[in-house]
Formats: sequence, C-alpha cells, structure tokens
Amino acid sequence: MSLDLTTNCWPSPHVNREGYGRIWSEGAYLAAHRVFYEAFVGPIPVGFEIDHVCRNRACCNPDHLEAVTHAENGWRGLNGMLMTHCPQGHELTPDNRVVDNVNRRGYQCKTCRNERQRAYRARRRAR
Repeated sequence: MSLDLTTNCWPSPHVNREGYGRIWSEGAYLAAHRVFYEAFVGPIPVGFEIDHVCRNRACCNPDHLEAVTHAENGWRGLNGMLMTHCPQGHELTPDNRVVDNVNRRGYQCKTCRNERQRAYRARRRAR
C-alpha cells in the first residue's frame, strides 16, 4: 500500500467492483475501511456505517473515515455534500441549502424552496 501524498489517502491495493478497498484478514477478503477503522479508532457502533469523508472508496486512512448513520451517509453522497448546484442552477452554498427532511434526499436549495413557498402563498391568496 502506497500513500497518496496529494490527498493523504491510504489506497487499498485490492478493490472490489464498486471501488471499495479489500484486505485479506481472518481467511477472507474484508472491507478494508472497516478493518482499519476498528484497528485505529475502535469498534463501529451498532447501527452505524463507515463514511469515507475524502470520498475515495479505496481509502483506508482512519483520519478520512467516520462512523455515521445510513441516512447521514446518504446525505453526504452525490445528492449531498458533493452536489454544488440545484437542478435549477442555484449554487448550493452553506447559506443557500438545508437538509431535505421531506424527501430524505440530500440538500434542498433555499432559493427554490422560497420561490415555491411564494408561489403557493400567491395561489392561496388568489382563491
């Protein structure tokens, strides 16, 4: 295993089809990020999974791994942390996004949400 000096990732020498690092341990290939997390950080809490904060699935660096709930891990994925603009093109800055608790799909654009609320109120007043 060689270190990636540009990102400080510790890439696993073996990866599966989905790009996750694998390591031979206890007579079988195991998820490398889980093995490294448990070795360097401690046991993974029940009901939690390990998120690659660096977004590199092959990375085993314990500083890049965090135990989170499945919902949090999903929010942080492509529909969450990595999404830079909403479908209407508004930039998703920390000031212009909120966690979408209704659809459970990452972030919601505040600009779009405010426009929808204004349109809804206008329709209600027009009745």
